[in-house]
Amino acid sequence: MREMDLRKLTLLFPSLIIILVFLLSGYPNGQNQADKLRFGILFTKEQSKEALDGRVLLMVSTDPSREPRFQIGDSSNTQLIFGIDVNGLKPGEVAVVDRNVFGYPLKSISEIPVGEYWVQALFHRYETFHRADGHTVKLPMDRGEGQRWNRAPGNLYSIPQKVRIDPEKDEVIRITLDEKIPPIPDPKDTKYIKHVKIQSKLLTEFWGRPMHLGACVLLPEGFDERPEVRYPLVINHGHFPYTFSGFRETPPDPNLKPVYSERFNWAGYNKTVQEYAYKFYKDWTSQDFPRMVIIEIQHANPYYDDSYAVNSANLGPYGDAITYELIPYIEKKFRCVGEGWARFLYGGSTGGWEALAAQVFYPDEYNGCYAACPDPIDFRAYGIVNIYEHKNAYFVESRWKRTAKPGRRNYLGEIGSTLEEMNHRELALGTKSRSGDQWDIWQAVYSPVGKDGYPKPIWDKLTGEIDHSVAEYWRENYDLRSILERDWKTLGPKLKGKVHIYCGDMDNYYLNNAVYLMEEFLENTKDPYYDGVVDYGDRAEHCWNGDHTRPNAISRLRYHQMFIPKILERILKTAPAGADLKSWRY
Repeated sequence: MREMDLRKLTLLFPSLIIILVFLLSGYPNGQNQADKLRFGILFTKEQSKEALDGRVLLMVSTDPSREPRFQIGDSSNTQLIFGIDVNGLKPGEVAVVDRNVFGYPLKSISEIPVGEYWVQALFHRYETFHRADGHTVKLPMDRGEGQRWNRAPGNLYSIPQKVRIDPEKDEVIRITLDEKIPPIPDPKDTKYIKHVKIQSKLLTEFWGRPMHLGACVLLPEGFDERPEVRYPLVINHGHFPYTFSGFRETPPDPNLKPVYSERFNWAGYNKTVQEYAYKFYKDWTSQDFPRMVIIEIQHANPYYDDSYAVNSANLGPYGDAITYELIPYIEKKFRCVGEGWARFLYGGSTGGWEALAAQVFYPDEYNGCYAACPDPIDFRAYGIVNIYEHKNAYFVESRWKRTAKPGRRNYLGEIGSTLEEMNHRELALGTKSRSGDQWDIWQAVYSPVGKDGYPKPIWDKLTGEIDHSVAEYWRENYDLRSILERDWKTLGPKLKGKVHIYCGDMDNYYLNNAVYLMEEFLENTKDPYYDGVVDYGDRAEHCWNGDHTRPNAISRLRYHQMFIPKILERILKTAPAGADLKSWRY
């Protein structure tokens, strides 16, 4: 190719050139891939008689203590993963993972040092959806596991095997997917915890197949004995709950093998979790604890373990489905007041964003939100990326340097992962926002639909180059600070006294940066003043909820005890004249 032609092509298609250089680098001296190592992955008719669509994943590990499928993450202990999309793969047909296949944290199997490793393969199955917007897409439908590719029922996988890997050797390592992940049994109801599930008309119409919403319901002490009482409803937003979390009706298991928490430097933290779950049960059933109904929503979908509780071009009308289908059903079935003054929201992280977003988008339906460590609520601080002004998400803009932007830190500021690493892990897990993980679900919720029917990327997943046209769509529709500033004249009077935000000032994912920007706006609002709370925990990491009296390892286990009394105070202060404030306070 002539020099001028190459220069023009580089300017027009910079991402393509990077990919071509990467691919060509795998073929030194023009050697063909057939002269190098390949992995041949297949399944038999015993596992599926039908051809399958999905993502074939290959894991390579040096650690024999666990299956490789459970060793992939953002930490320094992660092992290797490589992935390819397959369509209509038939029984006995081989999917080939060679040096062209993208991986994390090594980009290619050609980079693996010669040696012995444990290898495992997995087939993450996709379903075809014919959506109401006219697009046909292939996505991994949640099957009760909360969008966990390594635990999803129906996924095929292999037993780990020890093999010698030599990338320069002309060899095919054959792996048969001879195991299938079994279905997950339904959780059992107890006196206090009930599980409900409804088919959503709105979501079924959007996705072109039956779609459901569920909830884990925690009933107050005395619920059965007082059939005439109607209760306030509290929505505890968060990630997919199998059953109601943090509530244990029996003392901690005395035979529980203690597990060390590296994050909190806490020996036997799993036992501590059980202890505080049991303490919540004791508090919940005590004479003085406020009587309310609390629910945790099950809204896992083809992109993530929850929907972010808002309407989305890619996910469908989850906000309306939750607010106008699921919540009225629960209020009727479990005798709730059923009015906006008696509904409240709280949650942390994803749940913190959802609590604030639901309050903003449905201001009359809820009487207060308590948002702890919320996901980015101002996209000028999307982590540490300003999606409106920065050109690249992965690297600091510089003429001569290439400084990687951090994605995760601890309370001392020590970096555990870069943004590029975190996004490349997701890219290895799935293309087109199909990793089932954090950056991809933000993109799926906030982005417009691309021409191919999948979310239009906010940035190139490989290079980090930001698409500012997508950023403007995000600003208009999901940047909560921007929306509040734009619409404060109408939203302000409805949100007065309802907004409470809490965040550690050393949040692991830099979420406090967006909270600072939101606080700046809220504290300078007039007509009316927001009359709420923004609070920070000194050196506190992710999931801090406003408790200044306990370490984060403990306060994160006490969300219910932290916010229920605040909710009671808000009800007594704002309930309309004539409202029943006595029958449920027994």
